[in-house]
Parts: sequence; C-alpha cells; structure tokens
Amino acid sequence: MRVPILLAAIGAILSLTSALAAASQPASVVNQRISVKVEGAGSDIILIPGLASSRKVWAGLAEQLRQHYRLHLVQVAGFADSPAVPTADGRVAAPVAEAIADYIREQHIEAPVIIGHSLGGEVALMLGARHPERVGRLMVVDALPFYTLLIDPAATAESAAPHAAALRDATMTAPLAQAEAMQRAAIARLAKTEAARPALIDAAARSDRKTVTDATYELMTTDLRPELARIQAPVQVVYAYDALYGIPASSVDATFRNAYITTPDISFKRVDGSFHFIMLDQPQAFASTVIDFLGQGG
Repeated sequence: MRVPILLAAIGAILSLTSALAAASQPASVVNQRISVKVEGAGSDIILIPGLASSRKVWAGLAEQLRQHYRLHLVQVAGFADSPAVPTADGRVAAPVAEAIADYIREQHIEAPVIIGHSLGGEVALMLGARHPERVGRLMVVDALPFYTLLIDPAATAESAAPHAAALRDATMTAPLAQAEAMQRAAIARLAKTEAARPALIDAAARSDRKTVTDATYELMTTDLRPELARIQAPVQVVYAYDALYGIPASSVDATFRNAYITTPDISFKRVDGSFHFIMLDQPQAFASTVIDFLGQGG
C-alpha cells in the first residue's frame, strides 16, 4: 500500500543510497547545521538529501551533471555519520532551510536550482516560501508539503501531533535489534532495487537517533500548504509509482496534485517502476527528468 511505504519514509528509517562517492572537493563546514561539498562548474544546483540520508544519494546524478553545473551537495547534521547538533525546540528541517538560505547569501549564489528528496523536498519548499528571492527553480522529489495527509487527508498539524509524538517516542525507545528490524523492513518498501538496500540499512544505523526522531515529528506536524502561495520560483514535483503499491496510479496522482493546489507555478512528473528512492530505482529516468527541468530554466 502507498501509505505505509511513504509513512515509512518519514520514520526513523531513511538512509543514504549509493556506496559510490564521486571525486570532489573536501566538504566545507558552513555551520553546525550543514556542511556542503562543491564540485563541478557552471550554473548552481543545491542538492538536499532526505531523512537520515547522506549526500551520496546524489552520486549517480552528480556524475551526469558536474561537467556542466556547479553542484552544492548538502549534508545535514546528525545524518549518516555527520555529528548531531543539540536543539532546544527539536526542529531539524526548518533550521536547515535557514542555514542553506544563509549559505546562498554568503556565497553570493544567484538564483540556484534547489533539488530536495523527501525531507530535503520539504526544506526546498521552505526555502522557496520563506526566501523566495534566494532561489531560481525548485524540484521536490517524492515529498509532500504535509506528510500526514498520507494517513488522513483531513488532518491538521494539531490533529497529527499525538500520532507523531507516539511514533517519535516508540522509535526513540526501541531496542537496537527491533530498530534494525524496522529499518530492514522499511528499506524493502523504500527502495525497489535490492542491490541498493544493504547500504541503506547500514547508513540508517549511522544516523543519530534523536535527530531522526525529532525530524520525523517535525515532518508529521508541519503543514506547509498555507505557505505555498508565496513561492515565486517554478516548482516541479517528481514522484514515484509502482503497481506494487496496490492502488491506482490515478490515486497517487491526485494525492500529489491536491496537496500542491495553491502553488502558483507548478508541474508534476510521475516516475513509474520506482519506490521512494527514485534516483536509485530509476536512475536514468530520474536524471533525464532533472536535465529536462534544468533546460526549462535556460
């Protein structure tokens, strides 16, 4: 079913994808929230990975883009061996969005393309809505502006809070063996490509559990739909579908289109034969979609 697949994606169980690491400049620590690795030359693209993921999730795409673009590969603190940052309010995505906005300003980057997967997609939406002058184009990869719509289409941030708190607390206190079993089961639903799963499972164990559970709660209780109208940049939402979801493709289409109905300049691209990690399950189709999107901006 689609709901458990994507609900798993916002649990404490997402992870990095590819073991392939592209040759690049050393990561530069921007602030405690993010570090950024820069490679290539040309127009600027900022790539933001998802919950508990490494920037290496973009390795395959980066291989195709770095000859023509300057890539800024973000790593979020607390994910995939990056040191965690204690927070007073438990938020992760919102401070990361602010850190990237500061990075764009400090590095004098003009109208970059922002590409974000999962939690990174929500960060991209925050950037577009809260710092519209900082971004040129946005691509949101398999992410919704309010994730709890997958459970309850009538949900509000307030009604989502009890369930989100229960999930956060259960994940935080789960014994290690149980957490690892949850990770293995979830990854099987998030990545259709079996060869990608071992690296994903391994990386999930290398993310800080509190950071992941805090981010999960934030995703489930943050409704960005009221902010979407403030986005000035063109937005493309790329989302996955597979017959194994057990629901019609039209239902998935409707979920995404309805969630983004107030976004001024938006387009949608469904990638079939894929689970949540589109860049792994359909790497060439995904790369072609990104390249087409970049060409629209030229």
